[in-house]
Amino acid sequence: MTDAKMLGFIGLGVMGEPMCRNLAKKSGARVVAFDVRPGPLAALAADGVERGASVADVVARADTIFVCLPGEREVRAVCLGEGGVAASARAGQTVVDCSTAPVALARELAATLAARGVAFADAPVARTAQAARDGTLSIMVGGGADVFARIRPLLACMGSEVTHCGPAGAGQAVKLMNNMVVAQTVVALAEALAVARASGAVDPRVLLDTLAKGSADSFVLRNHGMKALLPDTHPTEGAFPTTYIIKDLTYALGLAESAGVTLEQAQTTKRLMERTAAAGYAKHYYTAVLRTIEGRSG
Repeated sequence: MTDAKMLGFIGLGVMGEPMCRNLAKKSGARVVAFDVRPGPLAALAADGVERGASVADVVARADTIFVCLPGEREVRAVCLGEGGVAASARAGQTVVDCSTAPVALARELAATLAARGVAFADAPVARTAQAARDGTLSIMVGGGADVFARIRPLLACMGSEVTHCGPAGAGQAVKLMNNMVVAQTVVALAEALAVARASGAVDPRVLLDTLAKGSADSFVLRNHGMKALLPDTHPTEGAFPTTYIIKDLTYALGLAESAGVTLEQAQTTKRLMERTAAAGYAKHYYTAVLRTIEGRSG
């Protein structure tokens, strides 16, 4: 499908592992990957993904390197640390960061890599772990138009919607606003369900079914609402944990603050998520905020 010689993938978590698998299956290129955990590498070997010995080894072998890590701390360590991506990169390579991280960090990475003759794009992903497995992620890209044109066929192996949002950092800005809106919608739905249950005025399923037929309908209602909030199911495996949404809300609030904008609803949502984590749900799917709103603890 592509003319890429060798692709690299660093970070094989809940999203990264299936993304790497789709890249290997659909790109037509060889893929070398690295993660600190051996399990994902062993699983991906069945799909033809080669095992990298380290971050530096992947960078040495690949022409285009994808990074998919939990957040700013990990991205800084892997991309800017000793033996990391920037230190090992060579002119002519391309680095694509699919992590969710601050806009300022994306811009810093772009500048640092440009000084070494390396192209950069931030390409955070949206939708669910199932979408990562299905290759139907929404991918929002920040970077030059030439870089976007070059990496778009590769991103299309992992996502059904690939959007060029602007220069470096623009993809992260869109992703942070996306997660902020989703988190606030989850809280609104949780509050609606809490009222329905406590008052007995309407059956909670009837409530959500009917909301889905009107102007309150949304992907969040049909996914987070129907699949997690309604059955009150908030797993600790394969889901987006409360600590991660707190992280993303922190990044979103930081971006807003740097622009002189006060986000009162986002601040309230972050406080609710922090209370949820403190109540024993730090590693649970963040829809567990329902239990905070209803006054329950883990």
